[in-house]
Amino acid sequence: MSFDLIVIGTGPGGYPAAIRASQLGMKVAVVEKESLGGICLNWGCIPTKALLKSAQVFEYINHAEDYGIKVGKPKADFTGMVKRSRGVADGMSKGVTFLLKKNKVTVLNGFGKLARGKKVEVTDESGKTTTHDAKHIIVATGGRAKELPNLPIDGTKIIEYRKAMSLEKQPKSMVIVGAGAIGVEFAYFYHSIGTEVTIVEFMEQGLVPREDKDISKQLGRIYKKKGIKILGNTAVETVDTKGKGCVVTAKNRKTGKVETINCDVVLSAAGVSPNTENIGLEALGIVTERGLIKVDEFYNTNVAGIYAIGDVVAGPALAHVATAEAIVCVEKIAGENPSPIDYNNIPGCTYCSPEIASVGYTEQGAKDAGYEIKVGKFPFSASGKASAAGAKEGFVKVIFDAKYGEFLGAHMLGANVTEMIAEVVAARKLETTGHEIIKTIHPHPTMSEAVMEAAAEAYGEVIHL
Repeated sequence: MSFDLIVIGTGPGGYPAAIRASQLGMKVAVVEKESLGGICLNWGCIPTKALLKSAQVFEYINHAEDYGIKVGKPKADFTGMVKRSRGVADGMSKGVTFLLKKNKVTVLNGFGKLARGKKVEVTDESGKTTTHDAKHIIVATGGRAKELPNLPIDGTKIIEYRKAMSLEKQPKSMVIVGAGAIGVEFAYFYHSIGTEVTIVEFMEQGLVPREDKDISKQLGRIYKKKGIKILGNTAVETVDTKGKGCVVTAKNRKTGKVETINCDVVLSAAGVSPNTENIGLEALGIVTERGLIKVDEFYNTNVAGIYAIGDVVAGPALAHVATAEAIVCVEKIAGENPSPIDYNNIPGCTYCSPEIASVGYTEQGAKDAGYEIKVGKFPFSASGKASAAGAKEGFVKVIFDAKYGEFLGAHMLGANVTEMIAEVVAARKLETTGHEIIKTIHPHPTMSEAVMEAAAEAYGEVIHL
C-alpha cells in the first residue's frame, strides 16, 4: 500500500503525528508491534500514575484520623492495585484505537523496518512480511529500560519498570537502582504499601539528581523520614541472585564503604535506551550518535523524507516532548510554518509524594550560564490551602535574572505541583517578568499562590513570610 506518511510506533510521539497528519489532509498509516499507545499509555505514564494513586489513597486512609475521620485498619490489596492499573491502561489504549479510526489512520500490526526507496517492511506475528511505501516516514519507536552491564535484567529477581507494575506478588523488600523519576516513584509506591525499600543512586546529589539541589535535599529528608533507606553517591558492584532472594553489594564512591543489602527483588531504574536497533537505519545510512538518531530542528534525518521524534532522538525522554516534536515535524512536512521547540522551556514532572515539577534553569545552572540572579522561595508550611489540605511539605522556588527580570526557572516540591508548573511554562513562553508575576492576582486559598509569593520573596515584597 502507498501512503503520504507512515509512522513507525504509536506512542505519545507516533499516534499524535499520525492524527495531526490526517487533519492536514495526508493519507496516513501507523506501524505497531505491541499495543496502540506505546509504553506511555500501556506501561509508563498512565498505569504508573494509577498505581501511585492507589498508594496515595491507602496513605489517606491510614491518616484518616488526622482529618477527623475514624476508620478500621486498612489493608493494601496489591493484586487489586495492579488489576486497576492494567484496566486504566487498557482503557487508554482503546481510546487511541478510537482516535486513529476516527481520523482514518490505517493501522499496520507488526514490526516495522525501514527499506530503501522510502519503504517500510512490516512483519506480523506469523512472520509474514508486507511492504508499504510513503512520501514521508517518521521513526517514533520509543525507548526501553536501560540495562546496566553489572545488572542484567532477568525479569524475575532483577526487573525493570514494566515488571515492577505487574508483579504477581508484592515483595517484602526491594532495592531500587537509580533515583530519577522512575526510581523515586516506585520507591514511594512500594514503600507506601509496606515493602522495605532501599534506593541506590550513583550520582553524588542523591535523589532526583537532575533537579535543583534544594529539591533533591528536601525530598531526601522526606523519604528518610518515611523510612526509605537512601544510598547516594553509591555504585552497585554486584547482585547475587543464586539464593532465594538477591544480595546486592554496593560501594560508596567517596568513602569506599561497602554495603551488602539482602532483598527479594532489584528494580533497575537507571534510565532509558532508544529502540533504534534492527529497524533499517544502517541500510539507509541514517546517522546516529550514541544510539540516538541525529536530526535537525524539524526532525529531518540526513536522508530526505525520513524523520525521527521522541526517545530515539536527543532531548528529554518525556511523553509531552515526543508529542510536541510530532506536531512540529508533521506541520513542517505539510508546508506549515511551525516554530522549533524551545528545549529550555520543557516542564519535568515526577509523581512521587510529594510531587516534583520544574522548568528552566536550576539555581546552579543559571549561575553557570552567567546570569546574576534573584531567587525566591516560599514553603507550603506558610500556605493556608496546604495547611487545610494537610499537605505542608515542600516549597516553590523561582529564579529571575536580576538585570531584566526574566523568569529563568521554577522548581516545586509539594502536593499537586505537577498541575501548577504550566503557569510558569506559559509565563516564560510569554516572556513574563518577576514583577508581572507578583502583580498577577492569584486566587486565595490555593497552592498556586506560592508561585506569586515566591516571586515576591525574590524581590523583598513577600507578605506571608
